[in-house]
Amino acid sequence: MSSGKVGVLLVNLGTPDAPDARSVRRYLKEFLSDRRVVEIPALAWQPILRGVILNTRPKRSARAYAEVWTDAGSPLAAITAAQTAALQERLGAGVQVAYAMRYGRPAIGAALQALMDDGCERILLAPLYPQYSAATTATVVDKAADTLRTMRWQPAMRTLPPYHDDPVYIDALAADIGAQIDALDFAPEVLVLSFHGMPERTLLLGDPYHCHCRKTARLLEAALRRPDLRIETAFQSRFGRAKWLEPATETLLAEEARNGTRRLAIAAPGFAADCLETLEELGIRGRAQFEGAGGERFAALACLNAGAPGMDMLETIVRRELAGWV
Repeated sequence: MSSGKVGVLLVNLGTPDAPDARSVRRYLKEFLSDRRVVEIPALAWQPILRGVILNTRPKRSARAYAEVWTDAGSPLAAITAAQTAALQERLGAGVQVAYAMRYGRPAIGAALQALMDDGCERILLAPLYPQYSAATTATVVDKAADTLRTMRWQPAMRTLPPYHDDPVYIDALAADIGAQIDALDFAPEVLVLSFHGMPERTLLLGDPYHCHCRKTARLLEAALRRPDLRIETAFQSRFGRAKWLEPATETLLAEEARNGTRRLAIAAPGFAADCLETLEELGIRGRAQFEGAGGERFAALACLNAGAPGMDMLETIVRRELAGWV
């Protein structure tokens, strides 16, 4: 067996294997059973999950996935694979780059073992979450630790820190979002920065996610240097009855239209790759919410994905964390 190699494992949230109810049910069961994601005691939560949610939500979510599914499969999986290939080309043969999903496939454990089997004794675990949350970054580290716990021969591990305020990340967002705005056939009055929502309770318990999102938005607004463009921050994907971080994206979009905004663009800087939440929730439902309340022109901007600004950023922060190893 070869040894002494260095590996990088990019990790994103995950996706069903197919846009059908069975696949979505399997994915949601894993996702919503994570105690980091749903912090309700299992005795209270599991009957709700298994008796109600997994019997009703998969069919509805499968229809949403079907609207954004591509010939290459899940957009999130296809884009993450493209990011992996692009980073591999940039880092060269001295580093092996792979990817995994926290929920679904490829699984973190299998990807770590494959890197080890290929001789990687030093591995950088790179959660693609700019803003830290226990429900995202921490659960990736938890899952990796579950695998390490079973290994007799463990690799040396590093974890990519959150990069919500890293100048290279902010500059990449400003360059990419700015170019997309300039390419529109209308001039937006408002740019909404939509981050994934979290229950407000996570903030009260000390999770830094809300603060990280707000700092990203503040730094990005300064970097865009567009005084004529009003920038608003919101949080999407509310779930359940608990109070979530506000303002809610869907509420803000309708309020903007009702208050006279006619041209609006929306971006999702907390997502490393386009996925159901950006393509369907923002691009399709968000448009309907805005136009249904009186808005006229709407644009959902793409995430950094595997474009040059995003890959330049990813290469820079990964090389920084590999210092001393390569």
